[in-house]
Amino acid sequence: METVIEAINLTKRYPSFKNPPGFKEWILKLPFRVFSNAGNGGSVFTAVNRVNLKVKKGECLGIIGKNGAGKSTLLSLLLGTSYPSEGSLYVRGKRTPLLELGGGFHPDLTGRENVYMAAVLLGLTREETEEQMEKIIEFSEIESFIDNPVRTYSSGMYLRLAFSVAIRTRPEILIIDEILSVGDESFQKKSENAILSLIQNGVTTVFVSHNLEAIKKISNRVIWLECGKILEEGDPGEVVKNYLSASIKKQNAPAS
Repeated sequence: METVIEAINLTKRYPSFKNPPGFKEWILKLPFRVFSNAGNGGSVFTAVNRVNLKVKKGECLGIIGKNGAGKSTLLSLLLGTSYPSEGSLYVRGKRTPLLELGGGFHPDLTGRENVYMAAVLLGLTREETEEQMEKIIEFSEIESFIDNPVRTYSSGMYLRLAFSVAIRTRPEILIIDEILSVGDESFQKKSENAILSLIQNGVTTVFVSHNLEAIKKISNRVIWLECGKILEEGDPGEVVKNYLSASIKKQNAPAS
């Protein structure tokens, strides 16, 4: 089966400063300090450290790890919003992010108007958006409010509409970060089923979540990130079990 994502020794580093610069110093001196650090071995923070992975077409790769493990940085690299410090990354296909849902919504536009804008930004034409409009509205369950400004929406309504748009844009590669908690339990189940349907229809998925039950249910394979490195990779149930076991041991360890 075709490999659509491949990372080879993928590494991302950021400059690390002992004392954060003030605004004036940041404006005037930070670029010079960054280049200086890059050239003379100055202090750096390695967020992703020599990661090697492959994702096949139609596969769902789950990523778990505690806060600060490097998950969000890895996703930003996969999306192309950040670039590697070292190593290589190949992504073959249209990437659709399900991250900060509704991040591009304009509060003074109606829900319908925002659907048009968001769908076009995610790759649909206006004609294609019109074809999908009623399905998007129906899935979101906010039919009565679709022509109201989104500033009048609750956070749940806002996120449901954004999710509904994203899954209707014919994605090839879905990059998902903690979005299956959108809405109430019924909508969460519907969202989960929608993601599973996309995967079953050949959409390649990378799924980051602290919801370990969802990770086990949706993923074909899981990687466990720790300090920017892959600590374990394999069967979702086995990797999650080992991750939980390690977390419990750490919690029960005596304080030094």
